[in-house]
Amino acid sequence: MSDTFTVSDAEGAAQLVAFGMRPRLHPSQDHEYRSLVRRYREDDSFRFLTDRIAFSLGLHVVKVSPATGAVLTAAEGSVFETKIEDYARTSRHRGDGEKALHGIIHLAVAALAFPRPADLDDDGYIGRVKASLVDETVREICRKLRRRSERTESGEDAPSDTPELERAWRAYARRPETSETKDKRAALNSTRAMTSRALRFLMDQGLLVSVEDVDVEEKVYRTTPRYQVQVRDLASTTAFTELLSLGVIPPITDPAGTLRAGVPGARDPEPKNVPKADADV
Repeated sequence: MSDTFTVSDAEGAAQLVAFGMRPRLHPSQDHEYRSLVRRYREDDSFRFLTDRIAFSLGLHVVKVSPATGAVLTAAEGSVFETKIEDYARTSRHRGDGEKALHGIIHLAVAALAFPRPADLDDDGYIGRVKASLVDETVREICRKLRRRSERTESGEDAPSDTPELERAWRAYARRPETSETKDKRAALNSTRAMTSRALRFLMDQGLLVSVEDVDVEEKVYRTTPRYQVQVRDLASTTAFTELLSLGVIPPITDPAGTLRAGVPGARDPEPKNVPKADADV
């Protein structure tokens, strides 16, 4: 690996990082992006330079492939870090309980999208989610957390090592499942609106895509390879592991394209504009 880099090398590496910061842009949509992805995968020196430029910006290159593009995560304290309290603030929700609630919604989306370890390991797997199923699942999670909290208070159970999950059920219980404003829009304080916003946020980040060719009343979202990569990283966290241990995450995908509990996952046609992964987030 060469230790000598040209200005052109640095510009290319910085451009690849910049492409990675546009999560809805896919390499299939831009010739230069495709070329830089190929170079990153084939040129060790260029890969090293790209990784170091990203690191200096407070970013970590998780994966680069034709299917995912450049997937970046922000280091703790980075100017690019999206904190759950900032996310909650934009939703006009405050307090530790509210932050925990938003966090558990996103954990539930990830777990519903990839309910089994084999789904995360399979590059061809595509999960599907919708707001009502996320909402129902989080409500069941919170019911279990409430019962566990009651046992803990009575000395029947050991304290949890993920207190953010314990706080979430109280915040969720205070909110109606659905409610409307005077102009018939979903009220921001309803849990259905919160789950819908979480799904739109993930779509804006290039992690989910809206399914347009299914005749259903409620919008359905499909996972992208970028999301699979990020959920693989999330799966190692204590909160995610404990969430799955509650036993309320159902397999949700079936070959007919419906979403319901108790149906095993299956491979599915690729979303539009997202080519198949050629390699392993």
